[in-house]
Amino acid sequence: MDGERVEIDGGIMEGGGQILRVSTALGCLLGLPLRVCRIRAGRSQPGLRPQHLSGLEMVRDLCEGKLEGGEIGSTEITFTPGKIKGGTHIADTKTAGSVCLLMQVAMPCVLFAASPSELHLKGGTNAEMAPQIDYTVMVFKPIVEKFNFTFNCDIKKRGYYPQGGGEVVVQMSPVKELSPINLTDRGTVTKIYGRAFVAGALPIKLAKEMSAAAVRCIRKEIRDLYINIQPVREPDDQAFGTGSGIIVVAETSTGCLLAGSSLGKRGKNADKVGIEAAEMLLRNLKHGGTVDDSLQDQLIIFMALAKGVSRVKSGPITLHSQTAIHFAEQLTKAKFTVTKLEEEDPTKDTYIIECQGMGMINPNL
Repeated sequence: MDGERVEIDGGIMEGGGQILRVSTALGCLLGLPLRVCRIRAGRSQPGLRPQHLSGLEMVRDLCEGKLEGGEIGSTEITFTPGKIKGGTHIADTKTAGSVCLLMQVAMPCVLFAASPSELHLKGGTNAEMAPQIDYTVMVFKPIVEKFNFTFNCDIKKRGYYPQGGGEVVVQMSPVKELSPINLTDRGTVTKIYGRAFVAGALPIKLAKEMSAAAVRCIRKEIRDLYINIQPVREPDDQAFGTGSGIIVVAETSTGCLLAGSSLGKRGKNADKVGIEAAEMLLRNLKHGGTVDDSLQDQLIIFMALAKGVSRVKSGPITLHSQTAIHFAEQLTKAKFTVTKLEEEDPTKDTYIIECQGMGMINPNL
């Protein structure tokens, strides 16, 4: 069997955990044994970190596969998938490693399981270098469900850097196949809303300051829209540790959702957190695409698996998206093309990501 392993270079392009997530999810779905080498080669701490390892172990368990080299710091693994089964699966990073990144690796797999799944994901819900759980629920979920599946995401407890301690339960039923999506008409922004949160030892005043700063920043560009960013203090029994942050979402007339978000940390004033999120949202609105930078790469694997042609209009293609496309094409029969839209508005940097999906069929249904 070893001769037929697909070789994945984990150090090229974006060179991070995303290569592991995309390739092991696709390996699991397609029954491809993989060897991934040079894992996170360019990072300050190369090799597997706790969240990457717990993601790999969850995929191994949900398809009764084999994983070799699964240790913290390991720069090479081999993964031999088995048959994907539903049921309850637990992944615990035991750190502030992102539950949203655990969800990214597991979700495509359990969509093609034999029966419904319940994923108990433990770690950080609002972590740096990853989507916040609020983003996953408010933006990722409604858009990804356009591929014709649904899932339920229940935030049991929020957890922050450095301890983590959060828990999210995701429930999903399998599908026969995924439908393609067409997200090419942005429409006009109809409302802007969000939440600014504090938890643990922090006063609600900080949430109000983040919210007010974000509103002021957006008002400079967008004058006539009602903006509703709720300041909230997370209930003590629903949050572990101390944290703060904000997410601001713009909704358009065609149902597109684009966001900006930021996390508070010691020594960073609340105004700055609010302004960062607002500026990120405004940047995402400026390019004229239907998805923001954070969603762009998360849609690639679903486009590759869907049956038919998906089209998404986006801003500049991120390195994360280029990386996801590269490995999706290497492992599936999906074909991607990225075209710059010259004719529309030359001042805007807009692209169409088109994918002829492989049309994955669930063999279990």
